[in-house]
Amino acid sequence: MEKQKNTTAKTALIFGVLLGAINIIYGLMLFSLEMHIQKNTTSNVIGYVIFISLIIWGIVDYRNKNQGSLKLSDALKTGLGISLISSIVLAIYLVIFIKFIDPDFIEETLKISRQTILQEQPEISEENVNQMIEMQKKFAGPFMISSFMIIFNLFFGFIISLIGGLLLKKSPTE
Repeated sequence: MEKQKNTTAKTALIFGVLLGAINIIYGLMLFSLEMHIQKNTTSNVIGYVIFISLIIWGIVDYRNKNQGSLKLSDALKTGLGISLISSIVLAIYLVIFIKFIDPDFIEETLKISRQTILQEQPEISEENVNQMIEMQKKFAGPFMISSFMIIFNLFFGFIISLIGGLLLKKSPTE
């Protein structure tokens, strides 16, 4: 039997780049609508649906190109690969976005964070608010945000790949 040319890496690369590109387009759309700083539940849900859909689509595509056969380990490799590649694409975009497209992004985000703290905790002192904002600034650079995003996407991608793999796994037919 001839060895399969379709690999988990090939599928992960294709769907990872596709997921990254779709997320960039979605992010630019939110930016053009001035919805990128203060996201609402709807925009978050749409983002999660895109993420989940592309990972599951990638796993299904891998299975279909391998005569309907899918091992759980291949589903995990494919899904985590898609998550990693899309996260790297998004991390590069995020650095470019924060440095060049919207250099005020972090400051605007911190302003909204300050407002949220004051709304949720009206009795808090100005000194405590300033301390909280200073702590957030330490984690608000483009490289820190990108790092946390990659970690979160890999964790979420693992969960989606595990569930998808358990539901879609199929032994090879003889």
